[in-house]
Amino acid sequence: MKPVIALVGRTNVGKSTLFNRLTKSRDAIVADFAGLTRDRHYGDASAGGREFIVIDTGGFEPDKPTGIVREMARQTEAAVAEADAVIFVTDIRAGLTAQDHDIARYLRERQKRVVLAVNKAEGMADSPALAEFHELGIGEPHPVSAAHGQGIRSLVDAALAGSEIADEQGADEPSADKPIRLAVAGRPNVGKSTLINVWLGEERLVAFDQPGTTRDAIHVPFERGGQRYELIDTAGLRRKGRVFEAVEKFSVVKTLQAIADAHVVVLLLDATQGVTDQDAHIAGYILESGRAVVVAVNKWDAVDAYQRQMLERSLAQRLAFLRYAEVLHISARRRQGLAPLWKAISQAHASATAKLPTPVLTRLLHDAVTHQAPARAGAVRPKLRYAHQGGMNPPIVVIHGNALEHVSETYKRYLEGRIRAHFKLVGTPLRIELKGSKNPFDTATRT
Repeated sequence: MKPVIALVGRTNVGKSTLFNRLTKSRDAIVADFAGLTRDRHYGDASAGGREFIVIDTGGFEPDKPTGIVREMARQTEAAVAEADAVIFVTDIRAGLTAQDHDIARYLRERQKRVVLAVNKAEGMADSPALAEFHELGIGEPHPVSAAHGQGIRSLVDAALAGSEIADEQGADEPSADKPIRLAVAGRPNVGKSTLINVWLGEERLVAFDQPGTTRDAIHVPFERGGQRYELIDTAGLRRKGRVFEAVEKFSVVKTLQAIADAHVVVLLLDATQGVTDQDAHIAGYILESGRAVVVAVNKWDAVDAYQRQMLERSLAQRLAFLRYAEVLHISARRRQGLAPLWKAISQAHASATAKLPTPVLTRLLHDAVTHQAPARAGAVRPKLRYAHQGGMNPPIVVIHGNALEHVSETYKRYLEGRIRAHFKLVGTPLRIELKGSKNPFDTATRT
């Protein structure tokens, strides 16, 4: 499970710049999650081969009792609570302030692992101004420049050091003797808890808490039809007394970690509310994570024929990138449509872990090229020679040949469709990688 780092500090110290530096912008998952606040941002990041989730927060004023500033503070407090480590960002050019002291006191009281980042320190790594930051009493100050990328690697290494989960990397390959990890993801109040409780009640299974992180993530083991599963909780199935704030009932971190750690994800939607931006954001992260997915539209019994028609149209438009996933209509409360849902989960997992023999893939490739050759690029036409499987969960097909840099995305989708149809792959992304070979007689490569 990915570790979590929260960025905390007063306004205008460069937290968002550091967030963008860590997530490299193209790796950012979601800028805003509707229903929380506009000032709490989540993104994927990596450093030195280690992946983690980073949370950006608004300006933190712990002692403000009311107003929007207090609401921002509540979001920062929630981010600190769900983080494995905190990077406390300060500004060397503005110097140490009373607000910095207030934040440092708050972090010390929470007994979190805290790393002190002194930002905007380009050209000031040896400045005497760094010495005053020792007054905060939270360890050695790390001079960094988020804008220029200076000192960022050592800062992240310090934040991840000692993390029990820093070296764990997402979902491992499933095997016959291990349970299928199944996550139920979705917005608040779409019926995740109801669905999970119905599953557990129908199967009469004994569930137990398995503390795994500082956020008490719960894994619920159960068995159905001889197949063992491990349900990764994103729905608030925790011991009473552990939910200390309403926002904790829907932890974005829990959802992102559960998706990354799962073999199959059930994306649960609410038929009465349609497909929202937040649904699309979660679906996008499932796709980027390469997880097998089943889309379940809950509360189908609560909408009329016109609403169902509009919902089907919205699904086709807003979740077009998940068109490979099965869409099922269920009612968790009335226990309707659950058997087909389990069948779809099983099919998605089988597709994600399918073995694709090299001779069959190569034959499919040659048949596809014969039926429709890739377009020429000037005087050059790409030559696709053979294919083999490069990985699973999700399946990866590696194609070798010449001039493959000229193969269009449209043609790759065409090849994907042919492979999907032959192997009946449903509910899993399929990734195609092109590896060209250099022509030894190309004068551009001769010395």
